[in-house]
Amino acid sequence: MTGRGATAAVSTSLTRAGARDNHVDMTSLSPARTVVPYAEAARALLRDTLLDAASDLLRERSWADTTMADIATAAGVSRQTLYKEFGSRLAFAEAYIMRESERFLTSVENAIAAKVHDPRAALAGAVTVFLEAAADEPLIKAIVAGDDSDGLLSLVTNQSGPILHVATERLAVFLGDTWPGVEEHALELIAEHMVRLAVSHAASPSNPPSVTAAGMAEMFGPYLDEVVGP
Repeated sequence: MTGRGATAAVSTSLTRAGARDNHVDMTSLSPARTVVPYAEAARALLRDTLLDAASDLLRERSWADTTMADIATAAGVSRQTLYKEFGSRLAFAEAYIMRESERFLTSVENAIAAKVHDPRAALAGAVTVFLEAAADEPLIKAIVAGDDSDGLLSLVTNQSGPILHVATERLAVFLGDTWPGVEEHALELIAEHMVRLAVSHAASPSNPPSVTAAGMAEMFGPYLDEVVGP
């Protein structure tokens, strides 16, 4: 190899080496993804499919007239699969109401956030959206209509049940984030009595949602003014 050729070869080699050194592995810069295990994702899909099937059926018939076999058939699975996932008819109803409660709470939180600087209006808006959503929920409508088969009423009103506890705890945490200057005890009082009264009115309505909500805001108003501010 001539001197000129050797020089060119060395230059090419150094250029390639530099390129390798400066190469950035783009995969190392990609944000890490949270990978949900297949079994967990499949189970969540199964549960949602079964609960959605029940919701569709309950818009056409009462809870008392809806069998577990009906729900399984509507979801495209066997009755055994349904029982394996939920265990019993009452456990299924509880899971159904719990899921809907989570959805209701999201709407409630959005309503409060929209009126964060006016606590009375925030409470009225939250109660209104909750009662309106509950009035359109098939299983709640079944309770209102007097269908207490399987102890449906106790699922949403029983102090020892999970629904009141979960809803109260979640709302108290949200209120703490919304009004950070308020004492924890006050937030817990507001959340507990707000949830209990709203659930009671949902299960046994006496007025349109907006009227009930206005009444609750008037009743809670002085305390809200004291601990949160007008």
